[in-house]
Amino acid sequence: MDVGFYHCTRAAPLTVLPKLAMKALEAGHRVLVNAPDPAQAEAVDEHLWTFDPGSFLPHCRAGGEYDADQPLLIADSFDAGNGADLAIAMGARLPGSDAQFSRVLYLFDGGDEEAVATARRHWKALSARDNVLATYWAQEERGWQKRA
Repeated sequence: MDVGFYHCTRAAPLTVLPKLAMKALEAGHRVLVNAPDPAQAEAVDEHLWTFDPGSFLPHCRAGGEYDADQPLLIADSFDAGNGADLAIAMGARLPGSDAQFSRVLYLFDGGDEEAVATARRHWKALSARDNVLATYWAQEERGWQKRA
């Protein structure tokens, strides 16, 4: 599993989410957005409908009759009811080692010391796991830059 740590310093994770989700869908991925808090899930849902009046990002919240049909599903767990192969983690959690995702994007707010500390703990824990490739992405003026 490839886990990308996205250190959001120029825009909030919620603002970054639509562009990353659109790129993932355009690349042929099915996407699960993990938003563990109900208020956060509501904010994600609302933002994906309104972030750009000129675009459409098909999605819904988990728990409905048509979850399996959704290219992007918002859920409070990492249970990919839509068969997602890519997860975007909006909370401070990562999927377990038994997760079936080929890629996980872990978005965290660079202005939140607790979020940064949690990301560091996750990074350290993943470094000790076999079959996990962790990459760090820094948000810079010209876009995302991969760092070693």
